[in-house]
Amino acid sequence: MKVTKTWQVALGGVLAAGSLAVLWLACVVPSGQLGVTAVAGLFPVGAVLAAGRGAGLLCWAAASILGLLLLPDKGVALMYLVFLGLYPVVKSRLEQLKSRTAEWAGKLVYFNAALTLLWFAFRELFLPALPEWMSAQAWVLYLAGNVIFILYDIALSRLIGGLNARLRPKGM
Repeated sequence: MKVTKTWQVALGGVLAAGSLAVLWLACVVPSGQLGVTAVAGLFPVGAVLAAGRGAGLLCWAAASILGLLLLPDKGVALMYLVFLGLYPVVKSRLEQLKSRTAEWAGKLVYFNAALTLLWFAFRELFLPALPEWMSAQAWVLYLAGNVIFILYDIALSRLIGGLNARLRPKGM
């Protein structure tokens, strides 16, 4: 199927609406907020796979802006805006690098920059219930965060591989 600009915009908008609905769900679930927000980040994955990076960026941007305006929990919107919604689009670009070392370095730099932004600029919204000792020992958050991020990236790669296999017409 030929991907036109109109189709990219329409798909990006529809998937942004789906992402926003899941983000709203993340605001009302009693636990698992980070996991549900990560699920909202799968919509930009679908946009990138089906219509390219432009549709993925549109999906992320529209859901992020609407999330900041409409969601009751701005922390959820910020997590999506800074990391979980944008990362699938960034990942698609970084994985085009020829060097695996450069690819992983880029991924880790991106994650740590996002974590630093959330930690220093938006701590009260992003992690309001952190234990007091954690403020003095942020390295624990960075160490655990990097391990979890690597596992998240590997799982996301496997999910994308499975989706690609299903979306690709047989015989290609």
